[in-house]
Amino acid sequence: MIEVQPYNQEAEEAFVGAFFLDAELINECTVRPEQLFTKNLRLIYSAIRSLNEKGNPVDIVSLIEELGADNIVRVGGVHYISRLAGSVPTTANFHFYEKMVKEYDQKRKAIQIAGKIIENAREEDISKTLSDGINELMAIEDNQIDEDDGNIQESLVDLFLECEKDLGEIVGIPSGFKYLDQLTGGFQESDFIIIGARPSVGKTAFALNLALQASIKDTSVIFSLEMSKKQLLKRISGFTGKIDSLKMKNPKREFHEQDWMQFSDALGALSKVNLHIFDRAGMDVPYIWSKVRKLRREYGGQKRMLVVIDYLQLIQGDPKFKQNRQAEISEISRALKTMARELNVVVIALSQLSRGVELRQDKRPILSDLRESGQIEQDADLIAFLYRDDYYTKDSAQKDRMEVILAKHRNGPTGIVELGFKKRYGQFYSLAELES
Repeated sequence: MIEVQPYNQEAEEAFVGAFFLDAELINECTVRPEQLFTKNLRLIYSAIRSLNEKGNPVDIVSLIEELGADNIVRVGGVHYISRLAGSVPTTANFHFYEKMVKEYDQKRKAIQIAGKIIENAREEDISKTLSDGINELMAIEDNQIDEDDGNIQESLVDLFLECEKDLGEIVGIPSGFKYLDQLTGGFQESDFIIIGARPSVGKTAFALNLALQASIKDTSVIFSLEMSKKQLLKRISGFTGKIDSLKMKNPKREFHEQDWMQFSDALGALSKVNLHIFDRAGMDVPYIWSKVRKLRREYGGQKRMLVVIDYLQLIQGDPKFKQNRQAEISEISRALKTMARELNVVVIALSQLSRGVELRQDKRPILSDLRESGQIEQDADLIAFLYRDDYYTKDSAQKDRMEVILAKHRNGPTGIVELGFKKRYGQFYSLAELES
């Protein structure tokens, strides 16, 4: 069976023919020669682009000269070029034809990728086949037609309508911690946030507290590359029900009647929140993106969404960067920032810090402590570090205290917020609660 590739000859001819009427169109056109399906039109379009780059006029005479004798025959002769030049009466519809050319190119690429997936699915590893396929399909979408003309009128109207709404003191997704929300105004949609800490300081516990708080009125999505879904739910139910983490290791043996009541209440409360957890090992960005996009479609614009990734350095990168870890992490960081913007979600990625922290007298993290920090630091809208003095000093006067250090804040102030930390439950609380 011969596979028929989708294309539209008339649209491609109208697209190329328009340049004979107005050669200036080439300067605002983003179609590449390889996006045209018809070979003779591809050759003609390449020659027109070449003429424009040289500053030569685009007409029948100059085009024949640029093509040369051999290519004139390949494109269908002087007669075809003359017919093409006179086939378009106006350039008014040029951008419509340009859009059609791009759409058909996307269709052909999608069909090609689908065929590759079908072929590889028969013999290759299915996980890799699907992951590679999603990667390639996303690449097509990333290069999709951009119809934004830069006009600001609609945005001005939207801005005015937004300013008429009373959003309250916290305009973003609240963290649940008074002073932190005062600094950030809540976590803003489309922001990419990094939370960094040394191992065992409490960054997963902190992220779970944030995710649970957001899931009460909004939606939280957790991608855990280190712990299973049940392990995370055990920790969440532990601090929700204020149950000692040591008891949670073996509830059958350690729970008393009161613990069972608190545990039951916690599970009941968790069954009512908008929380989603994905715990597949070896996740990559396309997998994360596909799950967030699906949930975004399900919830629509009704609920804001907080996405937590635990943690950044465990995400599988593109194999082409395997020899360069910094380039691999940079690519992941850029992709997560793009996802936050395009899907309009808050993305919080946890990050490990380098051992350089341990070598300084003051162990409070700074921006250069981020592993593979260059691109992460540039992409992030907000970078927060977690620091516990009692992590380093056993008899610390600041026992059961966590400093949240806002080291970078693109849209607001930096500063330090001190929280209480009940380590036995894995629960954080605002010290403002004790002061009120």
